[in-house]
Order: sequence, then C-alpha cells, then structure tokens
Amino acid sequence: MPVYSEKVMDHFMHPRNVGEIENPDGIGEEGNPVCGDMMTFYIKVKDNRLEDVKFKTFGCGAAIAVSSMVSEMAMGKTLDEALKITPASVAEELQGLPKNKYHCSNLGAQALHKAIEDYLSKQKAQGDKKA
Repeated sequence: MPVYSEKVMDHFMHPRNVGEIENPDGIGEEGNPVCGDMMTFYIKVKDNRLEDVKFKTFGCGAAIAVSSMVSEMAMGKTLDEALKITPASVAEELQGLPKNKYHCSNLGAQALHKAIEDYLSKQKAQGDKKA
C-alpha cells in the first residue's frame, strides 16, 4: 500500500473547495481512463483573478487530495500565476506522492489549465462578437 504524507491524508480526509460553481466562467475536465480518475474544475474569474475554484473528482485518495491542493493553490491567483501551477509544484505542496500516484498531480494541474483556457476562449469569442 502506498505511503502518503500527512498533508495528502489531510486533503483527502478534509478536501477543500469541493462542489460545482453555478454559471462558472470556465470548466476544465481531465481524466485518465487507465486508472479511472476523473476531475472537473469550475472557476469564477474577477479582474483577471480566480475569485472561486471548485472541483468534483471521481477517483482515488491521491486524486482527491491533488484536486483539493490545486484548488487551494489557485484561489486568488491571477490567471497567469494559476497557469504556472505544475504537477511538480502540486506534488511538492503535498509533500510528495508515491510514484504510482504521480499521474494524479498531472490531472489536477491539467484540469485547472483547461478551465482557464475555457474561460479565455469564451472571453475571446465575446470580444470577437463585440468587434
């Protein structure tokens, strides 16, 4: 059985920011069909900052802990800062992940990035309509 840090266990047992945002500004979904983990991130953006970040994760304890940590790391950050959250920085914040669970940290960062890209593409589409 993998050994998890106290921080991973804390985020697994008490995940932060679980849920859905009504009318989110962006949605990002990422999954790994091999392990069955699925993550969906919802974001609200105000003045180019992540005002709210929520997630729904179907997966193992590590996947839930990663989602919780990514949501905490992203909250209040500018979009550019949030896009700099990497799988390695997530794993580091969680004080490490077992090698066979490292793919979970990829999913969390990727799902967040997809939510931001979704928001940016919607903003661009609205800008194109106004022009």
